[in-house]
Amino acid sequence: MKKRSKVGGILIDYLVMTIGVLFVTVAWECFMIPNGMSAGGLMGLCAVIEYATGGAIIASYSYAVINVGLIVLAVLLFGIGFGFRTLYCIGIQALALKLFANLDFLQAVPGNFLFVHDRVMIPVIAGVLEAVGIGLTIRKGGSTGGTDIVALMVNKYWPVSLSRMFFITDFIIITSILFLPGKVFGDMVYGYIMMASYAAVIDFVVVGDRGAVQLLVFSSKHKEIADYIINKMERGVTVLKAIGWYTKQEKDVLLLLMRRNEVPEVSKLIKELDERAFMTVNSVGGVYGEGFEEIKAGLTSKKKKKDDKQN
Repeated sequence: MKKRSKVGGILIDYLVMTIGVLFVTVAWECFMIPNGMSAGGLMGLCAVIEYATGGAIIASYSYAVINVGLIVLAVLLFGIGFGFRTLYCIGIQALALKLFANLDFLQAVPGNFLFVHDRVMIPVIAGVLEAVGIGLTIRKGGSTGGTDIVALMVNKYWPVSLSRMFFITDFIIITSILFLPGKVFGDMVYGYIMMASYAAVIDFVVVGDRGAVQLLVFSSKHKEIADYIINKMERGVTVLKAIGWYTKQEKDVLLLLMRRNEVPEVSKLIKELDERAFMTVNSVGGVYGEGFEEIKAGLTSKKKKKDDKQN
């Protein structure tokens, strides 16, 4: 029974990843490419290649070839391993891009159902679709490769953060559209609009209600609250010593870290125990350790590692 349940869970994961890849495909082949727009990432580069070659090299071809090249280079030179889910997502997207490129009735152009009169809305819609697609794929352990692989390879040997690498590659790709005949500054702006809408949605899709928050609880019933959180919710509690400057009296303040979806339970408890309690809730960029995400060590440059060994 457990084996059947596990297989069912894996099948659902692959179904969700497939749906996510289709969302990304729709964003590009239905909205961005038919309107001559580009953005960041490998798909942005593939779109630029398609425009530069007058459609001789369509996005699905360059996407597959570049991804295969990056994976082979990464494995041969750096030994980076790629899970089957990543390879699956790359393969499915290459096929989906080819399929959707031939479905003219799905293109957001005049006369078709998906046509958007306000041109500025096209990259906004595409950005949201790509964020949903990438987010679903990431949540199930997949990846569409591309600039992710480039960033990982660079980060492995040079102390450059992944976010900075993504920014650099996206900036170069988006700006490159200006070198194509007939393209103007506005075409580059559309790329940044898509990236902005993508950035606004991706965290919500990937993290959702699993995001972590930090709570500070000021209450005379702090002991009862702390006991409940430790025993019932199985979360840790840190007690901070503080002084209320109005009363000049020492107080115990509870510092809590938990998932966002656990906050309502704590709020209800605090209200029942102490209506005069004071609580602040702040989102945190990341929480690593037991009960949250795994602690990941940063990658340093190869030269630095070699120097450390010699010393």
